[in-house]
Amino acid sequence: MRNKNPVIFQISSQLNVGSVGRIAEQIGEKIIEHGWESYIAFGRKALKSQSKNFKIGNKIDVYSHVIYTRLTDRHGLGSRQPTRHLVEKIKEIDPDIIHLQLVHGYYINIEILFEYLKLAKKPVVWTFHDCWSFTGHCIYFDFVNCQKWQTHCKDCPQSHEYPKSFTDRSYENFELKKRLFNSLDNLTIVPVSNWLGDETKKSFLKDHKLQVIHNGIDLQKFSYQQHQSLIDLHRVKGKFVILGVANPWTDRKGLKFFVEVSEQLNEEFQIIVIGLSPAHIKQLPNTIIGIEKTQNVDILAAYYSLADIFMNPTLEDTFPTTNLEALACGTPVLTFNTGGSPEAIDENTGMVVEKGNTSKLIAAIHTIKDAGKKKYSKACRERAERLFDKKKSFSKYIEIYKKLLDG
Repeated sequence: MRNKNPVIFQISSQLNVGSVGRIAEQIGEKIIEHGWESYIAFGRKALKSQSKNFKIGNKIDVYSHVIYTRLTDRHGLGSRQPTRHLVEKIKEIDPDIIHLQLVHGYYINIEILFEYLKLAKKPVVWTFHDCWSFTGHCIYFDFVNCQKWQTHCKDCPQSHEYPKSFTDRSYENFELKKRLFNSLDNLTIVPVSNWLGDETKKSFLKDHKLQVIHNGIDLQKFSYQQHQSLIDLHRVKGKFVILGVANPWTDRKGLKFFVEVSEQLNEEFQIIVIGLSPAHIKQLPNTIIGIEKTQNVDILAAYYSLADIFMNPTLEDTFPTTNLEALACGTPVLTFNTGGSPEAIDENTGMVVEKGNTSKLIAAIHTIKDAGKKKYSKACRERAERLFDKKKSFSKYIEIYKKLLDG
């Protein structure tokens, strides 16, 4: 290991905002706590950070990349000048390890970045938050049950989904990613769920080092909160509250299941859904309380605490942090058997039901209601403390860094 304090340089789509941005920030905090230097380069939104940080490109660069993607389906090949500036900045800082978070999101050029990483020969850690890194286009494939990525992507059934395009270059994208991402000699892949780790092992990246690290959350911020004001605001005293949280609410997040469930529950129940657009709220039946997205963690924790059950009917997902936030606030989780979502809970902290089955969702709601939230709350909090404390989760990255520095 070098005598100077090690320098870790993260590249993330966001910084200290959104799930990926918060993860990058919290890993940075752990790096600083360890006495090392932390840098984070980000491409989109950001809040105040403890790490030294700078933005990659500007809004015009992002919009240009969006248009380029729409017209060509070559997402990750725009942002040429901003990425060149990024590479110069990395050379100037000369970090010991480069840690990639999301490298999609209309802000970076993967060809320029990975050509540099190949030549630099620095250890690279890459946290996988979704499946984009080994497909020709999509970030998830469960929704359309497509497994082409295991052999070779082509004729993409989701070219109209993020990163949306009017054409289909999934074959060429697959070839490019396979070549670029396999060009690194010292790459450690860190999927955030066992499910994603297993999928990665089926992909063209199967020969790289791989270690699963489940995401962690801030257990001080996400804990049981007083919520009497919310009870009064929404007039839910004595009602069994079912909560949903997502941002954004796309088809894969399962908003329609809240509507279907609401049609079959009586006035003893109240569904509250957070993270909706004004258009979504207008379309909801009056039996559902719709709330726009909030970045206020205290408010979110109060809603999690208010709820008797957190329902996450996601149809494709990696490892939703909303499940962890609910557990930390003492609220049991009900989810479909989708991707890594079931990994957050066990039989004492919630229920997993067949994907897409509304009848089984309703049966599980009644089962948890009959047992009472108190039966689950203590186990929920204990599970969050044992498995999903950010201090423990992100310390595992320090161990990876140490092995790479010593190796």
